[in-house]
Amino acid sequence: MQKQNCFELGYITKLHGLKGDVILHLDVDSPFFYEKIDVVFLELSGSLVPYFIKKINVTSQKAIVSFEDINTVELANELKGLVAWLPLTALPILNEEQFYFHDVIGFEVIDSQEGNIGIVRFFNTGAAQDLMIVDYKDREIIIPVVDGIVTKADLIQKKVFVSLPEGLLDVYLED
Repeated sequence: MQKQNCFELGYITKLHGLKGDVILHLDVDSPFFYEKIDVVFLELSGSLVPYFIKKINVTSQKAIVSFEDINTVELANELKGLVAWLPLTALPILNEEQFYFHDVIGFEVIDSQEGNIGIVRFFNTGAAQDLMIVDYKDREIIIPVVDGIVTKADLIQKKVFVSLPEGLLDVYLED
């Protein structure tokens, strides 16, 4: 399994109990969609290694997971901090108003007032809210990914449409 064909499901935060179970933080919008998965790929030394799930119990943004062949605290402890991946084919199907961040990297960003303002470089999802990072006039600008600001993504035309708050671009142009 290659990383470019996968998405990050979450990461193992800690142990649960004394039989090798772990807590998997689910960094996804719909955690309960994943309560029937039977395998995740854990990143070990740059490679994705399949770990088969014996039992999973999803609660909000975390899951208690029992892996096959991980039945001691010592074995489970080696998994702490590892990132869990799934193939892109495991993603839920979205309606036409929705998009996955990885789908729009490299797309043009079109503002309702300014027109073309740049290219989507990446998304920061670790903050309090999701942020879209865009190259604009040789500068990096940050656009909050919220309804009303990011209005639409056109996957065919490869464009993301935004309606930026007045003055947002000016903040990034000041020296």
